[in-house]
Amino acid sequence: QVQLVESGGGLVQPGGSLRLSCAASRSIFKIYSMAWYRQAPGKQREWVATITPIGMITYVDTVYGRFTLSRDNAKNTLYLQMISLRPEDTAVYYCNADAQFWGQGTQVTVSS
Repeated sequence: QVQLVESGGGLVQPGGSLRLSCAASRSIFKIYSMAWYRQAPGKQREWVATITPIGMITYVDTVYGRFTLSRDNAKNTLYLQMISLRPEDTAVYYCNADAQFWGQGTQVTVSS
């Protein structure tokens, strides 16, 4: 079992930046692929980005060049650096491990 705890969400103006964090309860990054998903109001949960155990990173086209996924193995923490935020980035952002373990989510609201 793995516990994931997201943090770092908040209210930001269009064009602003946020960094989300996902703390894992144990060392899993060398075992599991880790991912960020998001769910906007009234929409299905959407995949955002993934990092594999060997460090290969992929992004959904809509965030490519604006979001950066990274991890700190020593801290068991996954990050999502988001810049040039847009209103359509507004969603609850979820951390996922091995396509089966989920965090509780953190709200990101982009609005003026």
